[in-house]
Formats: sequence, structure tokens, C-alpha cells
Amino acid sequence: MPSPIEKTIAELANYDQPILNSGLAELSNLTSAEMEHFKQSWPSIEVKRRRQIIYRLIELAEDNLELNFDCILKYCLKDADDEVQTKAIEGLWENEEPSLISPLINLLEQGSSEKVRVAAAIGLGKFALLAEHKKLRDCYLSQIQEALLAVVNQPDNPVELKHRALEAVAPLSLPEVKTAIMEAYRSQNHGLKISAIYAMGKNCSPDWLSILIKELASDNAEVCYEAAGACGELGEEAAVPHLINLVSNPDIDVRMAAIQALGKIGGTQAKECLELCLDDTSEAIHQTAEQALNELEALAGENIPRLFDPEAPDIKYDYR
Repeated sequence: MPSPIEKTIAELANYDQPILNSGLAELSNLTSAEMEHFKQSWPSIEVKRRRQIIYRLIELAEDNLELNFDCILKYCLKDADDEVQTKAIEGLWENEEPSLISPLINLLEQGSSEKVRVAAAIGLGKFALLAEHKKLRDCYLSQIQEALLAVVNQPDNPVELKHRALEAVAPLSLPEVKTAIMEAYRSQNHGLKISAIYAMGKNCSPDWLSILIKELASDNAEVCYEAAGACGELGEEAAVPHLINLVSNPDIDVRMAAIQALGKIGGTQAKECLELCLDDTSEAIHQTAEQALNELEALAGENIPRLFDPEAPDIKYDYR
């Protein structure tokens, strides 16, 4: 007689039956024995059905925090289907276990499709940020850095993959990373330059400020947009007057990016500009300015350490 989990898996595998949330919920927090049953049955399920199941598992976990399908998602990193692999990587975004680093590096280097490799690069970006803030052992930092920079520096790699790898490695304050960002910025590829500007913000080094201020005056809306966002990440008040100039830019996305950056940087000039934006005839601009002012007020009265503040005693990410 089949066990309850075997019966559940059989029902989910039956293409003629609808996928019920009640059945999917049974896959939460599987025991080792139950997971073995799952592994035996999963490869025999049709690809389209596997995709449907993985999508629904992720949706269900997002809606119900008590459900945890990480053991299944980790297993699906080795699935034969690229789409299942990609969704598994995305579904593990909240998981910060260092044990994921090696599988993600393998997928980054050897993934059978560009889509999988891009997803792996993005997934490693989370761990690069943790490593930069000393929440991981140094050995993990070197693994992440070497894998991502190898992708960035390989001329034959797809441009989109190089973009994502550069953005993922950007938080690491290492000379090699700064060199990669500068080389991308100076390249003749517009998309790579855009990624470099975005990466400058994630790198959080004031050394990039002069370049970003220059790019705020660019005639290209996409460049202005990314430069504004990067200035917001750097948080340097020297950028405020230049961001204020962008608030009247003809491109509404650029205007909104400038407003959001002003909300992150703060200061008297920024606040005055944001208050004036509340009278803008555009509802989108009004709402963005209102949100930015709310963020300013929250930061002004904040006495809780930020997420990655090394001095925060109540936040533990010790993966040693």
C-alpha cells in the first residue's frame, strides 16, 4: 500500500487531474524518506506538468510563509528541463544557506542554456552581498568573485550573461571588481555600459560619484535613469543638485528615478524639491515624491540598524 506522500505525488503526476493547493501543501517540509520518494517519482512526470508544479509551489510558498519547499527546489536545480531549473533558482531567492553557492556556480559555468546561467548569476548576487558584509567565510567570497568575474571577462559569453554577472559581483569592494566595472563602462557596448553604471551604485564606492554626476547630464534617458539610481545607492549629497535638475527631465521614468534617489540621499535641498513635486500634475510623480518623503521621514527617525549594518547585534548571518 502506497504511503501518503507516494499517493500525493502520484496524484500530482496525473496529467488528467487538476493541481490542487491541498496536494502541493503536502510537499512542504518533507522528511528525508519522503524526499527519496519524491526523487524517484519526479523525473517520470511530464515536463509540462513539472513546470506547472514548480510554478505553483513557488506561488504557494509566497502566499503562505509556513510552507517550505526548499528541499524540492534544491533538488530541481538538477532537473533536466531548463525552465524548471530557472524557476527553482528563483524560488530559492530567500534561502541564504552557503550550501547553495556551489550548485549555483556550477549552473553559472555549465548551465545548458543562457537562461539558466543568467538566473544563477543573479542568485549568486545575493551571496556576494552577504560576503561583502562579512556574513560568509572568506572562502565563499573568493569562490563567488572568481566565478562571476570569469564570466564577465570571457569575451565569448552572451552579453546578457555578462551584464548579470557584473551586476551580481558589484557589491564586492575588491580592486578586481572595480576594474571590471570600469572596463565595462568604457566598452563600446551600450548595454554593458548601462550595467556598469548600475554596478557602480551597487559597489557603493564614492569613487564612482564623478562619473555618475557626469552621466546624469547624458542625452540618453536610459543612462540618466541608471545614473540616478546609482547616485541614490551611494547616498552622497554632492549629487543632490544634479538630481534636482533631472526632476524636470522630459522622460517620466528619469524623473521618478531622480525623485527616488533624492528620497534615499536626503538633506534640506532634497526635501524641498520633493515637497515641490507633490504639486506636480502627474499622479505618478506625486506618488513617487510622497513615497520618497515618507522614506526620508522614516530614515530621520530610524534608530534600528540597517539590514547589513555590521554593527547590528540582533541580525545574525553567521555561516561559518
